[in-house]
Amino acid sequence: MMTRDNYTYVARQADETGFISYPADEHSIWQALITRQQAALPGHACQEYLDGLAKLNLPLNRIPQLGEIDQVLIENTGWRTAPVPALISFGRFFELLANKSFPVATFIRRREDFDYIQEPDIFHEIAGHCPLLTHPAFATFNETYGKLGLQATKEERIFLARLYWFTIEFGLVGSANQRRIYGGGILSSPAETIYALSGEPEYREFNLMDVLRTPYRIDRIQPIYYVLDDIDSLFTLAKSDLMQQVHIAMEKGLFDPHPSLLS
Repeated sequence: MMTRDNYTYVARQADETGFISYPADEHSIWQALITRQQAALPGHACQEYLDGLAKLNLPLNRIPQLGEIDQVLIENTGWRTAPVPALISFGRFFELLANKSFPVATFIRRREDFDYIQEPDIFHEIAGHCPLLTHPAFATFNETYGKLGLQATKEERIFLARLYWFTIEFGLVGSANQRRIYGGGILSSPAETIYALSGEPEYREFNLMDVLRTPYRIDRIQPIYYVLDDIDSLFTLAKSDLMQQVHIAMEKGLFDPHPSLLS
C-alpha cells in the first residue's frame, strides 16, 4: 500500500478464480479516465500505441480484468500481467520483467489524483503501458531491462532507473514536426499527454549517456523529454552494451538538475 496526503491506497485482491471485484465508483473513475484519455490521444500517441490499444479493446464502462489483458499480450508477444500491491521492490520489478510479466497494481486513483499520481495504479499500467506490450520492440526492451536489472548492483540500478524513466515512462518518438508519445507515464495522464507536445517542455534528441546522467523527480510534470527516432530504436538499445554505458555514466556523474526540479 502507498500513502499520499494522508490517504492510503490499498490494492484489491483477486478471488480464487483470479477475478478482482471493484465497487461501482471505481468503475466510474475508470470510465472518466479512459474517456478523457482517448479524447487526448489523436495527434499525441504514437501509432504503435494506438494499434496496441485497438488490440486490447479496453472496456470503457468498467475496469478490465487482468485475464482479458493477458489473452491479448500472450497472443502478440508472449507477455502477461502480474498483480502487485502498489509499489514493489526493484528486485521484484526486475524479476517480473525478466520473465515477461508486467506488474500491475490493482487499485485505481482517486478523483483528486486524475491528472497525476506518483504511485502506478491500474489505469497507468493497463492504459499507459499494456498497449505497447503488444509491440515486439517495446516488449523486448522491457525483458532485456529486467534481465540487466536482476544482475545489477544497487548503485547500477539507480542509473538504470533513469533509462526506464526517460523511455518506457516518459519517452517520445519522431522528428520535430511529428513528435508522438510512447511513454506510459505520459499516456496515463490526460493532462501530461497534452502538455508533452505543447512546445513548453525541453525536447532532447535521445542520447543514452545523457539519459543516464539526467536527474528527474517523480512528483511533478516533466520539464525534459528525450526523443527516439522510432519505436524500433528500442531494439537497438536492447542489443547495446547498456551496462558498460551505465558504468561510464557512474564515473562521469549526474548533470545539474533542471531549474524546475530545485523548488
